[in-house]
Amino acid sequence: MSVHAALRLAVQTAFRRAENGFDTAFGPTDNPLRHLGALGFFFLWVLVASGLYLYIVVDTSVVGVYRSIGDLTRDQWYFGGILRSLHRYATDAFIIVMMLHLVREWAYDRYSGFRLYSWATGIPLIWLAYMSGIGGYWIVWDRLAQFSAVATMEMFDWFSIFNQATVRNFLSAETINDRFFTFLVFLHIGIPLLLILGLWAHVHRISRVDALPARRLGWGSLLCLLALALARPAVSDLPADLGQVALDTRIDWFVLFVHPLAYATSEGFAWSLLLGGTVLLFALPLLPHTRRAPVAEVDPPNCNGCRRCYVDCPYGAVTMEPHPYKPRHQIAVVDAANCAGCGICVGACPSSTPFRSNEKLVTGIDMPQQPIDVLRHALEERLTHLSGLTKIVVFGCESGADVSRLAAQDTAAFTLICAGMLPPSFVEYALRAGADGVLITGCRPDGCPFRFGNHWLEQRLSHRREPHLRTQVPALRVRQAWAGPTDEKALEEALHQFRRDLEMHAGEATHLAPFHRRTIPHGQ
Repeated sequence: MSVHAALRLAVQTAFRRAENGFDTAFGPTDNPLRHLGALGFFFLWVLVASGLYLYIVVDTSVVGVYRSIGDLTRDQWYFGGILRSLHRYATDAFIIVMMLHLVREWAYDRYSGFRLYSWATGIPLIWLAYMSGIGGYWIVWDRLAQFSAVATMEMFDWFSIFNQATVRNFLSAETINDRFFTFLVFLHIGIPLLLILGLWAHVHRISRVDALPARRLGWGSLLCLLALALARPAVSDLPADLGQVALDTRIDWFVLFVHPLAYATSEGFAWSLLLGGTVLLFALPLLPHTRRAPVAEVDPPNCNGCRRCYVDCPYGAVTMEPHPYKPRHQIAVVDAANCAGCGICVGACPSSTPFRSNEKLVTGIDMPQQPIDVLRHALEERLTHLSGLTKIVVFGCESGADVSRLAAQDTAAFTLICAGMLPPSFVEYALRAGADGVLITGCRPDGCPFRFGNHWLEQRLSHRREPHLRTQVPALRVRQAWAGPTDEKALEEALHQFRRDLEMHAGEATHLAPFHRRTIPHGQ
């Protein structure tokens, strides 16, 4: 294992442990680590809303800018002061969740293949976020703003692009005028607009973007910001004085960390770190990583254009086009560049039912590495060899708990690419073919690497999404136990409990009539 892979695995393990701990404390839906992208959008909306009000009341003149912001904090602390503090702390929160989101996607190997576009478009957003944050501190024009402006100009002067040092513009009060602050406000509005445009590009290939967190997570995050705003209100430092060197300023380490870094080392080292880190982020997809999975394949004769795969695809990889063989019908077309190879589309296809009498089950859309026909034959073969009082079939996924450890004389275990790949009809097929119960597992809730795998399957099993499990299937004989890679013991206990419950109700009329598939020789 390479150093890069070992480091990524170590960080991934740390993230998984933290996520499991937050699951216990808050539940998957309100787990902030599982919804970093949604939290980023939420904090951005807080920044926009509070920034609009601040823009209205701030005087952008040299003399008035410091006074207007100070008056807002002192005289209107109950509204304007709180909004200013919200604006400051939402900036820090946005930076934090943005960087955590970046590291988490890297740790889970989600930066190459079909995710390459989102990864590459997300890197420039880091620069835009910091440019906007640093510019926001300049607008206040206190000693911290003076310190940041001088430090920034010194960093740019390291390149020696201009004939004279640009930092000289901040050594005398005569060089700063009202137009400078008008320009600052223009930048502080324009850069966030570019950021929002970049965010649209970042997510526009993803369907059903999680643009807002769950209600409790959103309100809880807002209350935390309000508590910070009340406990430690954002206040201005002493007014900027270009005749003196700004010392002993309070640094916002989340936004302005580059200035102490440059002074502690050198401007050249700081630029090397920033530009080198950016190049490294762009180069990461070129390093060895997990081999990309084969993409879904459409079989035109078996595709009826129902659009279910199009609706359920998490990454918008499926589009609908005119059917080549069926007039006035459509056919699904897979964009290989966007396909995650998850198989969720297979579980959405109505032709993926094992009750079809063909010797070879060919569905409208399938995964070449795990065809649905192979799953049907494997299920039939394994059921013929099961023995014991209570026979159970377990369906799991590659990213969840390892279900192969559950295989036994009375238990058949099948690992799918994703839990969402399982057509609900396979549950009924297993029960009619001799199984006493079917246990379905996969990643923890909201933990699917393909976003909606377990969520879509859960809806199909509860008759809320097509294709759904038929109502004739007794609920007692089907159970869900979502479990991640570290939950294998919990999954084993869930299986034992399921078996005990089935045996307790063995005398009830919950069995389905057996189904014997009439095979048709292939080619007829």
